[in-house]
Amino acid sequence: MKEMKWKPQKSSSVPLHLQIYNYLKRKIMHGEWTVGTKIPTQRELAKQFQVNRSTVVYALDGLIADGLLETKVGNGTWVINNTWSLLTSTPPPDWKSYVSSGIYKPNLTIIQEINRAEAQPEFIRLGTGELSPNLLPNDKMKEILRTGNEALSLGYVEPKGLLSLRKTVSDYLKLKGIVASPESILIVSGGLQALQLISIGLLERGSTILHETPSYLNSVHVFQSAGMNLLGIPLEQEGIRVDDIEHLKRQHNATLLYTIPNFQNPTGTLMTEGRRSKLLNACQKLSLPIIEDDVYGDLWIESPPVNPLKAKDTQGNVLYIGSISKTLSPGLRIGWIVGPEPVIDRLADIKMQTDYGSSSLSQYTVEKWLASGLYTSFLKEIRAELKSRRDFTIQLLNDFFLEIATWSLPKGGFYIWLRLKSNISTKKLFDLALREHILLNPGIIYDKSDLNHLRLSYSFASLEQLKDGLIRLSQLIKILT
Repeated sequence: MKEMKWKPQKSSSVPLHLQIYNYLKRKIMHGEWTVGTKIPTQRELAKQFQVNRSTVVYALDGLIADGLLETKVGNGTWVINNTWSLLTSTPPPDWKSYVSSGIYKPNLTIIQEINRAEAQPEFIRLGTGELSPNLLPNDKMKEILRTGNEALSLGYVEPKGLLSLRKTVSDYLKLKGIVASPESILIVSGGLQALQLISIGLLERGSTILHETPSYLNSVHVFQSAGMNLLGIPLEQEGIRVDDIEHLKRQHNATLLYTIPNFQNPTGTLMTEGRRSKLLNACQKLSLPIIEDDVYGDLWIESPPVNPLKAKDTQGNVLYIGSISKTLSPGLRIGWIVGPEPVIDRLADIKMQTDYGSSSLSQYTVEKWLASGLYTSFLKEIRAELKSRRDFTIQLLNDFFLEIATWSLPKGGFYIWLRLKSNISTKKLFDLALREHILLNPGIIYDKSDLNHLRLSYSFASLEQLKDGLIRLSQLIKILT
């Protein structure tokens, strides 16, 4: 159950317990909490409402006396009634059973905790994988939106996306060595939607997806919810271990391979040119399609990475995913898939069935950024900012973490993959830090067997927050060691 934003008014003449009683009663009587809903514990409610536990107990006792709640020893408090005449009428829908039987798997509990905490401004977010709001080009975005242009349309656009944007993306991809006509490009609402379309449009239930481990795929359930199986391949310093692919492909009848060659999430690994060639050759030999996720590719710091896998793909073996969510604006929700035209046609048809196309206003805005050269100029500024933030963070790690952790210097992207030297529980560390209003991304999000890593991000928190948060984090680690 999500955290409640409501708080009782302590200055009100109405007693606190009665305010809480009325609020909870409304949640039940209006159907927001249906029969079978388990409500938060007394301790959790007291914390959320910022009152004494006895005040919550008094309010709950009134709801239990009204026949709306029931407390089961050792099993919490549950909604058992949501109308005074329920016992003599037809029971309402059992929404709890609907929720539990939906085909889309819920997020991991720890990710749900992270999502809730990210909405609270008092948290220092040491793991958030996006640019700080202070780094986003808000003024320039307003200027572009104010500029009148007859090409702007607020209506639906064609299934594959705004043609002018696809032409512009086609030109932009040439800078990466990728030759792709507008017909082979599909505009999507960010990289995650690209994966969703692939999972429901191209794959059968029960298919096996190979991926690097640790992997971003383990932090989202897009393939699992479509009935797919994930199988990890170890990630080495040069990139995914290619020698395992043939054996795993044949043993598990793997359907495709997912990889992030540039500044991998969560490790920040940059796949070498030699490893890229070896991977592409191996997958072409096995007729194993590749999903190349390149959403971090523009975020290099000292020097640009070698061209994507797609640049050397002459057999249509690679589906290439790009996005501006990590670079320009997460709120615009615009990305693209590049691939063989029959595949793009199929995915475009599925996309029309799901959302009837990405926002025309967002597509127009991104087209203006790319075509005008403003995007390239903005990237130069962002790379300089990321270098400064990365170096600042590395210095803090050198000052406070040398005895307790190891790490590598990332060459781009947002992340430092921090390995703790001691065998402390990163889940316990996560919980302890959460109580201190420090938000972490432990390694178990990306590999359920990883108990030693944290994904640190230098892109979101301010420099002041990075310093405060990392110093306090080092102290928490030492407490648990």
